[in-house]
Amino acid sequence: MMNRVVLVGRLTKDPDLRYTPNGVAVATFTLAVNRTFTNQQGEREADFIQCVTWRRQAENAANYLKKGSLAGVDGRIQTRNFEGQDGKRVYITEVVADNVQFLEPRSSTSERRGDFGGNQFGGDQGNSNYSYGSNQGQRNNQNFTRTNDDPFSNDGEPIDISDDDLPF
Repeated sequence: MMNRVVLVGRLTKDPDLRYTPNGVAVATFTLAVNRTFTNQQGEREADFIQCVTWRRQAENAANYLKKGSLAGVDGRIQTRNFEGQDGKRVYITEVVADNVQFLEPRSSTSERRGDFGGNQFGGDQGNSNYSYGSNQGQRNNQNFTRTNDDPFSNDGEPIDISDDDLPF
């Protein structure tokens, strides 16, 4: 039998980190995963999937993932049930995440939300090579290759590559 789930999506809100009475960390979050097709109006719909992760992975998710973060989840589907406050049986289906991958730098989530204060490592924002606004200054682009300096733009001549330059 097989029960394996792999998802890539964005968090709908910040993860909720809690601890069991025994001190085990558990984080829950909802992942919005786009469907591969569009509806009759041409709009792409999304599924909102409940995820839960435990222990160190839960603490990492709570520390590094925020609303809007792109994340990959590898895990399994689990269904549990309990008696609700009204006395009726409540069933919950969720993905128990064995592995959560952070698929973009933390600073790019901040850029999308308009929160530009500091970077994920602390330190001076001025030393970064990222440009957050159109008038941030030209010093941010000093480490990038300009298109007219492209070493691969040639006059149709073959490129001389030795066997030592190939990765295989």
